[in-house]
Amino acid sequence: MALPPEKASELKQIIHQQLVKMDVHGRIREVLAETIREELAPEHQQLSTEDLIKALRQRGIIDDVMKELKFVTDVNERDRTSAPKPSTHFVDREPPVLKKTNIDPTRRYLYLQVLGGKAFLEHLQEPEPLPGQICSTFTLCLHFRNQRFRSKPVPCACEPDFHDGFLLEIHRDSLGTESKVSVGVLNIRLEMYPQLNKTLSPEVTNTQFALERQKTAEKERLFLVYAKQWWREYLQIRPTHNVRLVKIFAQISDDSTDENGVNRPVCSYIRPLRAGRLLDTPRQAARFVSVLGYERAPVIGGGGGKQEQWCTLLAFLCRNKGDCEDHANLLCSLLLGFGLEAFVCVGTKAKGVPHAWVMTCGTDGTITFWESLTGHRYIHRPINPDDPPIVEQPKPLYPYRTIGCIFNHQKFFGNCQPTDAVEVCVFDLHDESKWKPMSGEAIKSICSPGATSSVPPFPPLCASTVDAAVTSNEIELQLRILISEHRKDLGLSTVWDDHLSYLLSPALAAYELERTTSISAGNEEFQDAVRRAVPDGHTFKGFPIHFVYRNARRAFATCLRSPFCEEIICCRGDQVRLAVRVRVFTYPESACAVWIMFACKYRSVL
Repeated sequence: MALPPEKASELKQIIHQQLVKMDVHGRIREVLAETIREELAPEHQQLSTEDLIKALRQRGIIDDVMKELKFVTDVNERDRTSAPKPSTHFVDREPPVLKKTNIDPTRRYLYLQVLGGKAFLEHLQEPEPLPGQICSTFTLCLHFRNQRFRSKPVPCACEPDFHDGFLLEIHRDSLGTESKVSVGVLNIRLEMYPQLNKTLSPEVTNTQFALERQKTAEKERLFLVYAKQWWREYLQIRPTHNVRLVKIFAQISDDSTDENGVNRPVCSYIRPLRAGRLLDTPRQAARFVSVLGYERAPVIGGGGGKQEQWCTLLAFLCRNKGDCEDHANLLCSLLLGFGLEAFVCVGTKAKGVPHAWVMTCGTDGTITFWESLTGHRYIHRPINPDDPPIVEQPKPLYPYRTIGCIFNHQKFFGNCQPTDAVEVCVFDLHDESKWKPMSGEAIKSICSPGATSSVPPFPPLCASTVDAAVTSNEIELQLRILISEHRKDLGLSTVWDDHLSYLLSPALAAYELERTTSISAGNEEFQDAVRRAVPDGHTFKGFPIHFVYRNARRAFATCLRSPFCEEIICCRGDQVRLAVRVRVFTYPESACAVWIMFACKYRSVL
């Protein structure tokens, strides 16, 4: 495969630099003189190319040069149709020696080394972990364009022992972001591979950075001016609009920021996100989002109010947990990636609690609500308040009470209907008497990819690193130990029925299938198998439960709080046999749905 002229020139320059660095020309002259002196008679002072190559090979000079220049494996050894190798993550204790088979000389790389950390003040008094003791750890997560990396975990400390390396492939159109909050200090070293022939002066780079910051600031200023004018017009429609949950960004509503303390327009949190082959359907995407952990943003101090912190997608995925807004933003992005017209809805649920969920608009006008925390779907059928009482109205099944605004990456609408109650809301987004739109061009100027340096790029989703079978076995074994110990404390012996345990698997698979597709299947076969496994005169009891974490002890403690589960675990009687089955279903980003079923069978005594 021929290289483009500019790439060939760059490759020649790299080879020339390496030859000069190794002083290959001087070594060849020495070999030439030595060969002439030792191996040729004085009357034959001519040397062929073959003689010289042979002498250089015998002295190992050719091998040395090839080792130094072997950035990639031999072209003949590679599949010419295969894609280039991805950037590589190195883990070395000492300053590492690059594995040069991962470096393509036709590309440019930045090698980032993390040489330790300091000033992680939250862990100033963290005690040193004892050998073999389980302790909290730090994991460094990096996102650079379409590349993602994770460091190996290190114990939490004020000065964490980070020693890691990451090979980042440089793109010409790369963007940068800034963080305004410092949680600690990392010592890093950056190296460019292959080395640059020319570098820009600090004056040029500083000028470029200043221009980019000025350009971003001007775009943000103009958008803020427009947003304030839009808000004034919105309040002129109806003064009571000032109490509706219309969230453009923090300056217009309340103190909601991202994890870096940056206030950004809500539309910038949405972008069509394609999951590749990691997710196959919109409903599977909803299931994936629902098994990511739910955690409300921590509130400092009292008051009982809701602290809002909208995480960037990278922070949400790396933490594997977040608030309802984080779940809704991710689900909306995934549904947009699947080609649906999706919006994030901002409003309230029972008791006026602020909430966010997702809405899709079908081509036939059907409005579907998606609860991102559970994966449940609801068809919206509005109630007509002008109908006479005799007309039967649909009863809403969704938990939502009011809706203030909806938005995605291109559109923003404020609800300007007489009431913001969801059950009477009409979602005709083309009717400006019901929904006040923002300018699409204004949103695009600040929220589109690359529009400003303050909007971080979206990371790609990563495949799960969890082995479902191994993890299922581990949790199941731990639960057996916990159950046996618990029964022993009650003075009860434990006899396990492995066959019955295995028969519980189809039920767990059916539960997950129903959560993902809303289709119930396989229950008849499960019931028939259980009937065959339970002898006449015996009683069977089963208790299924679902978790989104893999901590067996925590799950067991939760299960014991259920009277039905405790009745099974603490079963007393004649010929008691216990069973437990765990089934872990993996999703991208190592998110997991963990299904557990406890069961027992015993001889009934009249």
